[in-house]
Amino acid sequence: MKIGELAKQAGCQVVTVRYYEKEGLLGTPERSEGNYRIYTSEDLERLRFIRHCRLHGISLSEIRELLTFRQKPTANCDWINTLIEKHIKSLDEQIASLQHLRSHLQDLAHKCQGGQGGHCGILRSLAEAKECPYCHEFQCQLKGQAHEPHAPRKRERA
Repeated sequence: MKIGELAKQAGCQVVTVRYYEKEGLLGTPERSEGNYRIYTSEDLERLRFIRHCRLHGISLSEIRELLTFRQKPTANCDWINTLIEKHIKSLDEQIASLQHLRSHLQDLAHKCQGGQGGHCGILRSLAEAKECPYCHEFQCQLKGQAHEPHAPRKRERA
């Protein structure tokens, strides 16, 4: 199948297929006489695996390791469980952070009495960020995570 069909069957865009090829997650496909990329059912299965991993927040480097292990499972797979536990911990931290933000926004929403003439309680509270207990607590949490290996990373493409 050609790249467009592969992308369609995998539920992604052609640019995503090319990106995974460039990153070495998908092998270099055979070419037709017209120089079109030609993919197999194995390529489709591999692309679906990669996409499924990405939907679970698994990084490209981690996917490389999983693909290598899948091809040649030479040891036990305890490390995969550790990988997933790391992701669960990261999600728990993100959930706590979002709950914190939600509480802060709820508190801000209660500060508005619908006043006019520059007397908005929300704007006044946002201007007093130094006094905000939510922001202070959150900044302390961020400083504590800055040097930990599970600190949030820059999100990868695709």
